[in-house]
Amino acid sequence: MTSRMAKGFTLLELMIVVVVMAILASLAYVNYTRYAYRARRSEGQQFLQQIAAAEERYFTTFNQYTANVTGASPGGLAFKRATSDNGYYTVAVGNLGASNQTYTLTAAPQGIQTNDQCGSLTLDNTGTKGYTGNNSNGSCW
Repeated sequence: MTSRMAKGFTLLELMIVVVVMAILASLAYVNYTRYAYRARRSEGQQFLQQIAAAEERYFTTFNQYTANVTGASPGGLAFKRATSDNGYYTVAVGNLGASNQTYTLTAAPQGIQTNDQCGSLTLDNTGTKGYTGNNSNGSCW
């Protein structure tokens, strides 16, 4: 009697491979989503800095800041919209001090970016940067 050698994999070996692949895929997905939040966050940071620069130009001309991001000049910063290019953040001007001599810009996350751990990003007229959440997913600024 000759013994016949089995070729191929057993079902148990195949299931072990599938489980290992699923674990690796879940780890990769979590790391990818964390990276995607950080990448989209840079859009909010850039938009805040653009508006802050426009506020400083406005202050140079009118000796005060404005809360009107989308209005035409004079009186506004003349941005087409208060939302970042891809719509991940909406910026608002708040905390205009006495005689409009100070401001705080707040970039609130929108859409898929609302799950970002940093929350809203802030920037004021002194250049102080902040955030409302936590920085468990990398530096918020």
